[in-house]
Amino acid sequence: MSATDGFDLQMLGAANASAAFNRLAGFEVVAAGNGEATIRMTWRDDLTQYSGHLHAGLIAALLDTACGFAAATVAGPVTASHFAMNCLKPAIGHHFIARGTTVRAGRRQVFARAELLAGDALGDLSLVATGETVLVPTGEPAHKTDGC
Repeated sequence: MSATDGFDLQMLGAANASAAFNRLAGFEVVAAGNGEATIRMTWRDDLTQYSGHLHAGLIAALLDTACGFAAATVAGPVTASHFAMNCLKPAIGHHFIARGTTVRAGRRQVFARAELLAGDALGDLSLVATGETVLVPTGEPAHKTDGC
């Protein structure tokens, strides 16, 4: 872990906590830095669709958030201008891990991708969805917490 990873994790954890939707869904930032971010969410029956799988809206939110947070570690605050996802199989699990990676960060656009993995009670992970996002730096200063 580099010296900036702790700050990225703290900054993105604060950003995550400030987003009402992320709090409602139970998103937790578990790693962030160097163009990558990992989001975790525990399974909840109240976030499923009619067949009992995780709702595609939640799948998209996890992928989009992981992409945005990964991009923010290299470009500062960003907003999505395009998002696409592929659901590979029904999302059922004990918990979900969304891993975002910055592919390329330019001055005007940042490209990121993410994978969503379903974890079982034993910790085994299975790929259930992928996503790609084009983001735009907002030019806003990064939100600092605890006097940083």
